[in-house]
Amino acid sequence: MATFDVVFEGGGAKGSAFVGALEVLKQQGHTIRRLVGTSAGAITATLIAAGYTPEELLAAVNEKQSNGKPRFAAFMDHPAKTDFTQQQKDNSSTMKALEEVRFPIGREAVVNLLLESGLYAQLFSFSECGGFFAGVNFRTWLSEKLAAKGIETTDTLASAFQKTGVDLSVVASDTHEVEMLVLNHRTAPDCPIAWAVRMSMSIPFIWQEVVWQEEWGQYCGRPKAGSTIVDGGVLSNFPIRLVDERIPDIMGDTDPAAALNLGLLLDESLAAPNTAATAAPPFSLEQLRTVQRVSRLMDTMMGAPDNAEMRRHEAEICRLPVKGYGTTEFNMSDQRLALLLEGGRQAMKTHLAARTDLGSPTRAATGA
Repeated sequence: MATFDVVFEGGGAKGSAFVGALEVLKQQGHTIRRLVGTSAGAITATLIAAGYTPEELLAAVNEKQSNGKPRFAAFMDHPAKTDFTQQQKDNSSTMKALEEVRFPIGREAVVNLLLESGLYAQLFSFSECGGFFAGVNFRTWLSEKLAAKGIETTDTLASAFQKTGVDLSVVASDTHEVEMLVLNHRTAPDCPIAWAVRMSMSIPFIWQEVVWQEEWGQYCGRPKAGSTIVDGGVLSNFPIRLVDERIPDIMGDTDPAAALNLGLLLDESLAAPNTAATAAPPFSLEQLRTVQRVSRLMDTMMGAPDNAEMRRHEAEICRLPVKGYGTTEFNMSDQRLALLLEGGRQAMKTHLAARTDLGSPTRAATGA
């Protein structure tokens, strides 16, 4: 049996494949030491750190709303008028454009009327907040799941670490200072854990950006208040180097060689078994064509920056087949979800069978 530092790639709805892989990892008796994740990988890593078992994760991905749709489908939540602050409305492009038009009512009243339209609210959200969808339902869901394990909405990365003892890092991108953020109890102790994950999964143009708040403290001793934070995948969707190198100021004094590396990669070139027999979900009128284009663009962009690291760590990467699945396909059918999970299980079995370093829990013992 081996102990692993596990790195989870980002990939939106495709991240459900992680659950099948983790089932096999547990069944074969392997354990996890450190957890690192980006976007969907940050969600999975955080839930594991909170104490979720693969069986509980499986129940979460299979959870349904009262209308019978997957609970995950609610993550694509259209923003409401009340989701926007007065400052956002006052400083909006709409308000500026209305300066040139005479109305029998005030500009603010016009903006509020326009925001009654769901479509306009999405366009306003895209223009002023960087994404079509609000992300409120996701944060509600995550807070609910964390609370079930004793981690409250007020818990920070530091207090969550005190409760769990698990070394968790989630990756986000600061578009203000143009840098990758590795958020953990060392680098951002006062940042709420739920907001850290929400920042990590903020796929640009899909979900609203997150603005770092003053009360979230500093990052690595530097102020971040006012910085705009988006999905970690913009700069590193598969940050396996974080567990392979000594980076004391970011990852602490933990010896990288004291555990094996395991990267869980969502491979767009590999198809899950039998998925050719299933049809992708039909086009939804609720989802704008622009969202589809942006989703494909982000899939392409986020896969590129980590290619060199992936080649260097090829033997330590388990490639999960996700070809044909969309980043925003949260409303996938039960059949497609089941095939995605099974693909993860089979990929992990194949990967573990091929590894030659499982006789020892550490890389040091194998000479790696």
